[in-house]
Amino acid sequence: MTNTFKSDLDMPWLEIGDAKFRSRLIVGIEQYESITTVKNVLEATGADVFITTVDPDNRRSSLLLSDLDAVLPLDQFVWIGTTSFARSKEGALRTADILRDSLGISILKLDVRGEDNMPNNRQTVEAAHELRARGWELMPFILPDLETARLLEEAGCAALRVMAAPVASGQGIVDPDAVRAVIEQCRIPVIVEGGLGSAKHVALAMELGAAATLVNTALVRARDPLKMATAMRQAAIAGRLAFESGPMDVELAS
Repeated sequence: MTNTFKSDLDMPWLEIGDAKFRSRLIVGIEQYESITTVKNVLEATGADVFITTVDPDNRRSSLLLSDLDAVLPLDQFVWIGTTSFARSKEGALRTADILRDSLGISILKLDVRGEDNMPNNRQTVEAAHELRARGWELMPFILPDLETARLLEEAGCAALRVMAAPVASGQGIVDPDAVRAVIEQCRIPVIVEGGLGSAKHVALAMELGAAATLVNTALVRARDPLKMATAMRQAAIAGRLAFESGPMDVELAS
């Protein structure tokens, strides 16, 4: 007899209109310069989300969508925009306008970071209210703060993205209790990202109850990005299953 079990891994963890998010691992592609590498990484991670952006201050260029479309079936991905290059609320709003006008995107990975590359929670909330009034579906990036999380949930955001550690630091989850508190208190999906440098960090985030994780720099800087991409994909699945299983209470274990 074959043992079977049910898991919510088979179901979308987020639905926005016709867009269904299934993969528990989201991959940023802003740092890549090779079309082939982007294709291989997205395939290795099993990602079903395609993130695109522009730099409103023209400080960085991004890969041409026409070039990506030649090697990837872009119409099979859920398209979302990001304001990750913006360094102010105004920059984020300007980026959103460009993405909507040029690509018709309506789902936004909202980042409002300072020059230190850390999320500015106050400006993020302000930007979220303005963007929601303009009809955007939002996935804002914040420091793990319950009050900010509640304000964004009340504003009607579709999901939250909580910083585990400074972006690109590879430190993992610096304050698991704070991240867990946001996950447990929010009624919308919570994505953990920032500083996830290895597969074990991804697994831990999922064991804490995250709906998904987002990685970028850890893949770019790995000696073998495709092997790391595969490891993180499996880690996200393992971590989610571990969370669903209800791990034993360590304090009671003998």
